[in-house]
Order: sequence, then C-alpha cells, then structure tokens
Amino acid sequence: MLNELRTPYELGNQNQTTTLAECSAWYQDLARRFPAILSFEVIGTSDAGVPIYAGVVSADGVFDRAQVKREGRPVFFNNNGIHPGEPEGVDACMALVRDFCLEPTRLAALGKTVFLFVPLYNVDGSLNRANTSRVNQDGPEQFGFRGNSRHLDLNRDFVKCDTLTAQAFNRLFTEWDPDVMVDTHTSNGADYTYTMTLIHTQADKLGGGLGDFLRDTMLPHMFGEMERRGWPTCPYVNPVKDSPDHGIADFLETPRFSTGYAALHHTIGFMPETHMLKPFADRYASMRALVETALDFTVAHAAQIQALRREAREQGKRAREWPVHWAMDESRPSTFRFKGYAARYSPSLLGDYTRLSYDRSAPWERDIAYYNRFPADVVVNAPRAYVVPQEWREAIERLEWNGVKMERIEADRMQEVQYYHVASVCSRANAYEGHMFHDEVKLEKRSAQVKLRAGDYWIPLDQDNARYAIETLEPEGHDSFFRWGFFNSVLEKKEAYSDYVFEDHAMELLRDEPELKVKFDAWKAANPALLKDQDAVLDFIFANCKRYAEPEWRRYPVFSVF
Repeated sequence: MLNELRTPYELGNQNQTTTLAECSAWYQDLARRFPAILSFEVIGTSDAGVPIYAGVVSADGVFDRAQVKREGRPVFFNNNGIHPGEPEGVDACMALVRDFCLEPTRLAALGKTVFLFVPLYNVDGSLNRANTSRVNQDGPEQFGFRGNSRHLDLNRDFVKCDTLTAQAFNRLFTEWDPDVMVDTHTSNGADYTYTMTLIHTQADKLGGGLGDFLRDTMLPHMFGEMERRGWPTCPYVNPVKDSPDHGIADFLETPRFSTGYAALHHTIGFMPETHMLKPFADRYASMRALVETALDFTVAHAAQIQALRREAREQGKRAREWPVHWAMDESRPSTFRFKGYAARYSPSLLGDYTRLSYDRSAPWERDIAYYNRFPADVVVNAPRAYVVPQEWREAIERLEWNGVKMERIEADRMQEVQYYHVASVCSRANAYEGHMFHDEVKLEKRSAQVKLRAGDYWIPLDQDNARYAIETLEPEGHDSFFRWGFFNSVLEKKEAYSDYVFEDHAMELLRDEPELKVKFDAWKAANPALLKDQDAVLDFIFANCKRYAEPEWRRYPVFSVF
C-alpha cells in the first residue's frame, strides 16, 4: 500500500512539491481509506473562494473536539504552507500523516495526543505557482507565492485578521487550543552550515513557568535530539549586525506572527526555518525530523506542559500587572556554539560600495554572543474589566473568535472609568500589510464618568483568555488593535473654525479659561517661531479650549474599570 500512497515529493526527484489540488485529493483519499485514524474537513474559505482544510489524527478514533477537551487530551498542531514558496513542511506532513496510517507502532506512540494539522494554509498563494519568487532559494522546481489573493502576508495577519483565512485560523486555534504548535518555514538571510534553524516563542515573552520550561528543558532537548538525528540545529540566525560573527538575537515574534499569536493563548510555538541555500531534499528531511522531535517531546511531557499552561492562565486571572511590550537586553548576552562560514568583504562590481559574501571553503566554529533576554519594558495595571462600546465591531469580532468571555451590558448606566488620551501617534510612512501601522504611541491616562449603553461589551479579566484581551486592547501592546488602526477615526477632530471669526473669539476664550491661557503662554514660550503662523496659533487654542472640546477626539474608546 505504501507505493499507492506515495506523495508527489516521493514520486518525483525529491525536488518537487505538491500542488494544492494534489494535496487535497491525496488527503481525502487517505481519510476514506483510514476513517478510524484520520479526519479531514474544510474549516473555511479563503478570500479567493478556495476551501481551506484541516486534519486530525487520533490513535483511537476520537476526533470530536468536545470529547478531546472533556478528557483533557493533549493537542499538537502542525501548520504548513503559510508561505507556499517554503513548502517542505507541506510535503513532510503528508508523509508523516501517511505513516501514522500505515505504521501501527508510530500511531500507538501518540497515545492520547491528538495530531492536528493544516496541510496547506495559504491556499490562494499556492495557486500562484512559478519558480521566480524565491530569489535565493535552492528548489523545488515549482512553488507557490508568499502573498495571498489580496497580496497580504498571512504571517502578519494573525491579530488584525484582514483575511478570511486568518479568521478561520483564529477560530480553529481557539476551538482546539493546542498545547504546542509548529509552523513550518524556510529562511532568507546569512549563509552558514546549518540546514535547520529554529524560531521559538521568546521565553521571556511567554513568561512564567511555561517560559522557563521552554528555555531550560524543551529547547535543550530539541537541539540535542536534532543533533542526534543528524540535523544540527541553531537558533534562527538573526544577526545583530551584518553577519553572525558579531552575534545573533532571538526573534521577538509579536502577535502578528504565528508563534507570537500562539503565546496569547499560552501555547508553546515553534517556527522552524530551514536554510534557503540547502537542497530541497535536505530541507524536507530536516523539517520532518524537527516536527517529529517536537511531537515526541510533547507526547512525553504533555502532562507537565498542560499543567504549566493551566498555571499561566490561573496566574493571569489574579494578575494586577501585565507586561505588554518587551525589548532586547543588550547588557547580558549568553553564548551559542555556532558553525559558520567566514564573512568576506570586497568591492562591488555594480556600484561604489563594499559587498558581503560568505566563503564556504573557510568554515569556522566558535562561541558567539546570543542575545536571548527580552525583559518587559511596558507594564500596565490590569483593570477589573474592559468595556468595548458595541460600535467597535471589528475589535469585538476578533475577541469573540479567540474565546474571550464578554457580557452585554443590560441597561444604560454611568460608570467611573479610566481611559487613554492619545497625545501623539507616529505611523509608518508607507502602507504595511494594508495598514498605516502606528509604530510610536504616546498616551495620557485620564479618568471620567462615561455613559455605558445597553449592548456594550463588558470584558472581565478573571478569565482564561485574559492575555489575548490585554495585549490587543492595551494600545501599547506590540500588535494592539490600536496600532493596526482599528480606532483611527477617533484621531480626527470633526469640527473646525473660520479664522477671521475665531481670531476674535480666541481672545474671549483666553480670558474666560485661565487654564487655557496658562497652556497658551507655555506654548508661546516653547514655540516662538510659530507665532508668525496664524494656523498654528489658532489651532492650539481651538484644540485646547474647553468650550469646543470634542470628548471623543483622541479618546481611546476602550475603557478600563478598576
């Protein structure tokens, strides 16, 4: 039967990757042949109208999520093909699932653990098939494209969810609540000896006992096991300067990325990145070894991982302070024994500059600086609850997709709240993944009595999904809804003035509002050159006077109740 169920990769010359049609049909056939082992179903539809599939492998035929949850079974999740031009995980997953079906010993080794997988996530991009989009990559002969049908990178879309694909993923992830996730990729970047490199959920950002377990127990085991399997592995090569010689740093994967998104759910996430310049057959073999290594460790340590996840959620329910932003500590790097190639610098033949190259005839091995500490640099006081007014439906939908418990306020009432006044925003000059992302945000905390309306959403934080709510609703979070522009309309003042009328009226305001006059005098002292600019003078007075204040202007519309 093995010959009948060989994958397109196995049938070819080990330089072929499956098409979407071949992949879907192959799994459907496998599920028909082995209905007690494999369930394979559509979980959503892409923006281009293409079905998105997910599969479940179970050693005893249990595929029902409610039963899996009720029995506390571990869930391991393998996501593939988010970038279809990086397809080795797609092909390796096919062979692994096939072997579960054909090898009773391998299947039995799962025990109660459920193997959840998405065979090819970016179905739109997989249809855009060529061999020209991966400039530096060695094979396969044909492959898909990074962007989806809306030209969006799905590995930047996990929080903002502009695509139907990401929305389906959010619901799938929340429904199954995996304990460990592996999302397969191929790397661009420096040259070095390793075929496999590994991004992991940054341990400090994952936090608590779960982060310590990842750093101190799981990662050392995985690096050691990959070495034993013949695929030495190093952390993702993220050079702090131009080459690894000067050191590498953990990749701080914020929630826009798969592993950063997983951390919002207290899931340990891995993003294996095989090296683009290695042959496709080697990338395929090392990727399968990595997925099996992570899976076997999860099966063996499932009880401990699940206990640490429960502990993290319980601590979150009681937490009075929450980190929402992290930054690299450059003062105390660790070291990693790295196997690299000599970096060479020579004059470019194209222009008047020095170019970098790597000399594969001059390998080296030595300890390099490894920056893997990322303490929190923004910590917020956790409120008792947030209130999201019902009109902000884009935020509410995403909270719902991620299992955040919310209650509808039953009747209008006045409530003492704290809120953020947005003092300033600095956004990217160019569009980033369909948004003008807010890189820098300056906020002022204020208190007020506001009217909550019947139907608004009350979000208590003594719940399992508190972390998702906090990191998306606190504006300073790396990938908060605010940074992605979900609340941009509050940044625009709606009313204006006619200068020839307001010039006289401004004098009355300065006379009637002493606080305004104090502010204006300070502004004049700080900005003498602007006193020649009528618009600047009148804009300041209009923006800071009480009489014509617009309460909603620059008021971040998510309220905190303490």
